[in-house]
Amino acid sequence: MKRAGMYLLAVSLAMVSVSCDSETPQGSQQATPPANPPAGNQAEAPAPAKPLYTFELNDIEGEPAKLEQYNGKALLLVNVASKCGYTRQYAGLQALYTKYQDAGLIVLGFPANNFGAQEPGTNEEIKNFCSTTFNVTFPMFAKISVKGDDIHPLYAFLTSAESNPDFAGPIKWNFNKFLADRKGNVVGRYDSKVEPMSEELVADIEKALGSASS
Repeated sequence: MKRAGMYLLAVSLAMVSVSCDSETPQGSQQATPPANPPAGNQAEAPAPAKPLYTFELNDIEGEPAKLEQYNGKALLLVNVASKCGYTRQYAGLQALYTKYQDAGLIVLGFPANNFGAQEPGTNEEIKNFCSTTFNVTFPMFAKISVKGDDIHPLYAFLTSAESNPDFAGPIKWNFNKFLADRKGNVVGRYDSKVEPMSEELVADIEKALGSASS
């Protein structure tokens, strides 16, 4: 009987030891790492805006207008005046706009009184002159300065060697022209004497649009 009792005690102790060893100590469990999200679901950082699209000006009606609205278009930016020998170029600019608007060209007119006081009128007078004399339908903006201490930030950007090194230099007269491609890169600059419908400018516009016009 004594040996039987000792045997039962030994069996009981062995069972308790096995039971304790089979338990996982508290706090030692490791959380299952979350599955990596599919590559296609990862958010991509938006591309930085081109500097040209960051500018905001008032349009000829006095309403704020962001150049960002023209993202994806080819742009021809022109400082214009109503009493200049080159004022007749309004007709050519409108012809360009009419021909290439559907292909993605936007002509932008910026009246300026910097040269010979040849844009003395109010925005309303400029608007009426352009619409009645040349039937202008492309976007026109409120009068700004394109040179000097009060130069508008847009033209400071266009003429600065730091921000636009390939086409920098002060505006020399009315109807200077800057061409930007669909991505907002400035790709050309043209003096006042370059007519809007010249072969040179038309060829560069078609290139900026990305395809030749038929």
